[in-house]
Amino acid sequence: MPVSVALIRKLEEIEPRLRGVLFAILEEIEQREETVTKKEFNELKQIVKELAQAQKRTEQRVEELAQAQKLTEQELQKLIKEHAKTREQVGGLSSTVGYILENEAMKALPTLLAQEFGLKIEGRFVRKFVKDKKGRPIEVNIIGEAVKNSKKIVIIGQSKLRLSKGDILEFLRDKIIPFEEIFEEIFPILITHMITQPDVEEYAYKNGIKRVYYSYEF
Repeated sequence: MPVSVALIRKLEEIEPRLRGVLFAILEEIEQREETVTKKEFNELKQIVKELAQAQKRTEQRVEELAQAQKLTEQELQKLIKEHAKTREQVGGLSSTVGYILENEAMKALPTLLAQEFGLKIEGRFVRKFVKDKKGRPIEVNIIGEAVKNSKKIVIIGQSKLRLSKGDILEFLRDKIIPFEEIFEEIFPILITHMITQPDVEEYAYKNGIKRVYYSYEF
């Protein structure tokens, strides 16, 4: 039984496993050609056509899903970039507010430290890099020198908008411990708008912080 070009093309559109089954059917028909009616052959052609159309719809759906996934990934990347940009802007704003708080503290600290601790400030408070014992520069947000009972004291401070226990440990680790062998006596202080937990201030004093100042005290 000759197979038309159109039928062969239809068969080529079908996935290999189904195509093998249909070729097997065609071989069976060819062997029984005399007993196969035109109606049966037409029915077979219709089955082949429907299978090809079904596969085409499936491929189209897969393509649509792939396009949808691609668009979703593009939107996700866009959101990630926007989120990173927002975090950068918030971080910049937080740093700016922190510097403003430190600037206000520098103006008020000489009077507050003199009244409360009898410290006589020499010079003024500044923000600068200070080298540790290994010669590495470390940025110190607030630093100034004072004298009490003829003894020189170095005041080192930092501001945090919302002071936490983690901030205290970080300050001690990064800004106080590196200078313990550089300065004879360090007077560590912290500046904040508010604390994150009721016992943060108590925690600070237990860990060697001399004073936690709140912005409303300036």
